[in-house]
Amino acid sequence: MKNEAQSIEVEVVEIDGAVPPAKVEAREEIPADQSWQGRIRMLDARWWPLWVLLGAIAIALLVTVGLVIAVVFVIFRILNGIGRALFPDR
Repeated sequence: MKNEAQSIEVEVVEIDGAVPPAKVEAREEIPADQSWQGRIRMLDARWWPLWVLLGAIAIALLVTVGLVIAVVFVIFRILNGIGRALFPDR
């Protein structure tokens, strides 16, 4: 077997009678004046596929509703024209 270096992981509990300072991970703090107001205006970039899908569904629904309204309007105009042709004195 080769001479391989061994590593030992240890946790320092005390150095010269004093506890070492605890590791503190830096957190990104949101300023108090921008708590929700700043976050609402900003969309998380990870969710863009969902927003694209929801936008496509919304556009499809708007187009569908518009087409239904247009068809109803055209049918009304045709029936109105037939009614005027059959009853010209009205």
